[in-house]
Amino acid sequence: MRKGILYAAACYSAWGLFPLYFKALHAIPSVEILLHRMVWALMFLLLVLAWRKQWAWLPEVLRQPKLLAGFAASALLLSANWFLYIWSINNDRIIDASLGYFMTPLVNVFLGFVLLKERLRQVQWLAVTCAALGVIWLSLQTGHPPWIALILATTFGMYGLLRKTAALGALEGLSLETMLLFPFALAYLIYLAIHGQSVFVSAPMQTQLLLLAAGPITAIPLLMFAAAARRIPMATLGLMQYISPSLQLLIGVWLYHEQFSHERMLGFIGIWTGLALYSIDGLRINFSQKQAENTAS
Repeated sequence: MRKGILYAAACYSAWGLFPLYFKALHAIPSVEILLHRMVWALMFLLLVLAWRKQWAWLPEVLRQPKLLAGFAASALLLSANWFLYIWSINNDRIIDASLGYFMTPLVNVFLGFVLLKERLRQVQWLAVTCAALGVIWLSLQTGHPPWIALILATTFGMYGLLRKTAALGALEGLSLETMLLFPFALAYLIYLAIHGQSVFVSAPMQTQLLLLAAGPITAIPLLMFAAAARRIPMATLGLMQYISPSLQLLIGVWLYHEQFSHERMLGFIGIWTGLALYSIDGLRINFSQKQAENTAS
């Protein structure tokens, strides 16, 4: 249990500190960062699979076109999410990105209702309503909906939905997704290099090494997350997920001095209220289930 909490805290903290990493690569176009992230993540994951001798799943997967199609869809959603996140950070929109990940749990609830026909409890309806009011307020303040946050939350929510129904673990799933993306990423990187448009080629060695580090930086937090999920209850893991957007918000406001007015904070408060209701309801349900299990035993 203690080790699981440490793994969860480490992975969510790493994700929360991602703005520092991508800001260090601000001289590289967002698309090129994304392409390198795909390529070097796969290289690192292949090393992990080789070290663990964990290849038995691959031949079986290649014989299942339906499964491959599902992972192709999740790979596209993941790449869209990665690209928008990288672009947001390098265009001084870290607060908007953090809002997207604050909203993700409530978007997951809404997607479950719309796509999986799941019934929502009254508290869940109230939580989603609070978040919706927060989004409406932010839209009124800026004259347009918070598109970055909404797209990040929706793409990650849809990605989570596809992975929830997939028959592969975290390591195998991300490996397959990056395998599917790899040929396109590598081909475009070669195209950029041939036409003299690759910023990586002419970048300082420090920047090049940072891009190469995208592999372990992408994969290691995910492996820690998988290890945490096996050791601690999902309710605990769900509460700890707010570490990541909270760190991003603090970095955006305090380190990079992005604007966070009182009017904007009111919109965040609506979403935070929804998250509080959602979390309390989840803890209540989890506690009731444990009590029922103890009574039955």
